[in-house]
Amino acid sequence: MDVVTYDVVVIGGGPAGRALARACAQEGLHTAIVDRQPDRVYTATYGAWADELPAGTPTAAVSTTVHAYARTEHLIPRTYVVLDNAKLHELPEEVEVLRQPAPARYTFNATGARKGRAEQTAVGTVIESDSTETTLMDWRDGDTFLYTVPLGGNRVLVEETCLARRPGMSLKVLRERLHARLQPGGEEERVRFPLDAPRAEGLAFGAAAGFIHPATGYSVATSLTLAPRVARAIKMKKDPKRVIWSPSARLVHATRKHGLEVLLELDAEETRDFFELFFRLDPDHQRAYLSGREDVKGVAKAMTALFKAAPSHLRWKLL
Repeated sequence: MDVVTYDVVVIGGGPAGRALARACAQEGLHTAIVDRQPDRVYTATYGAWADELPAGTPTAAVSTTVHAYARTEHLIPRTYVVLDNAKLHELPEEVEVLRQPAPARYTFNATGARKGRAEQTAVGTVIESDSTETTLMDWRDGDTFLYTVPLGGNRVLVEETCLARRPGMSLKVLRERLHARLQPGGEEERVRFPLDAPRAEGLAFGAAAGFIHPATGYSVATSLTLAPRVARAIKMKKDPKRVIWSPSARLVHATRKHGLEVLLELDAEETRDFFELFFRLDPDHQRAYLSGREDVKGVAKAMTALFKAAPSHLRWKLL
């Protein structure tokens, strides 16, 4: 019979896994993380809304002016940030780094998303610019959009993005579209991940637990927010699964999965119409749909408002 060595073992050294390991260690739990490449550098750009994040989250760049373009220009009254990858990677010395799992009271799978069918794909380039403004989406040209975000240090990421497609759009096509818009810089970022991946069996956290927002692709902010709550639940000998997937979170996620299916059915013109309506919504409705993981009423109100404002050709798709 295995002897329990740790209170918590987290398998996976990405931002979600390390956030959970840090939080558990801060609660005084004997914690280890399984990371076979503990010195690897995160190369992805992790963006988030500032109001989604717990206090003290390290950021590399902040945008207080955020644009979106569909049929017209919209200003989104929220602050957008790019997370500091080096700080996200740090672990307190109390967390032991293992090469393989060891017996624990709680073992969490944080190895990333399972394979799905619908994907978000993107190709980006880093250019020199002193801009501090973010363009969350620019849909004015075709069925992909341009995402532009400052990284700090006079660097800006410009990314050609396919929000949702089954299967995902090829990176080659996205690269060609991006290079047709602008001269590429010296760094390229490539993105491909599933939007409809099933949850891993057993205890899981982060993308492995299905945290990816089905209609936007965001998940890191959710992991950073939930990690302390999960750690406190373990400390208090409560079931962490109830924190990871509360009934309200399950209901909101199911509603967002419907939103993903709607997006997959829209052509380029309908997509511009859809996002024109979305960015005209009351900011509280936008925030609820994008960030209210357990806000059942807020998400329902947002979808109802969007449906009421939609022309007849879009209502059929929304239904």
